[in-house]
Amino acid sequence: MEDSVTLNAAEQQRLLVLNDLEAGIVIAAEAAELLGVSVRQVRRLRTAYRLQGAAALAHGNRGRRPRHALDPTLAARVVELATSTYAGFNRQHLTEMLAEHHGIVLSRPTVHRILATAGVSPARRRRPARHRQRRDRYPREGMLLQVDGSRHDWLEGRGPYLTLIGGIDDATGLVNSG
Repeated sequence: MEDSVTLNAAEQQRLLVLNDLEAGIVIAAEAAELLGVSVRQVRRLRTAYRLQGAAALAHGNRGRRPRHALDPTLAARVVELATSTYAGFNRQHLTEMLAEHHGIVLSRPTVHRILATAGVSPARRRRPARHRQRRDRYPREGMLLQVDGSRHDWLEGRGPYLTLIGGIDDATGLVNSG
């Protein structure tokens, strides 16, 4: 007999299309297009629906814990170590210490997620970028001359490499070249 199953909206849509398929209102190709699956998948769904009823449309792992889910006792152990033994450690260092001293091998994002879920804030906040102020210009002309040179084939192979030397006065911003 059928088990009582609550279907979500997508599964209810499948049920309606499969009922139309069974009644001959649509063909398998139309049902496949409506459901966004292949004709072969429609055949599989139809066979399962005939054998198990609406329960066949619900995902088989519904209500089960995922295989790759983290063990809650392990998460509690990480939180306990992070707040006691390794209080003040950053996430990366904490991850390394857990692996090295306790055999708890987790990725840094996993450790971060565990601690964020538990409400454990990071050891310290990242400092904001320091504001860089421009240097004030020198007050009088000639106090600071900034000079730079550019060695280049200015004569395009018709002579030696030459160096253009340019200077700029800090106070006035006037360019001098020589």
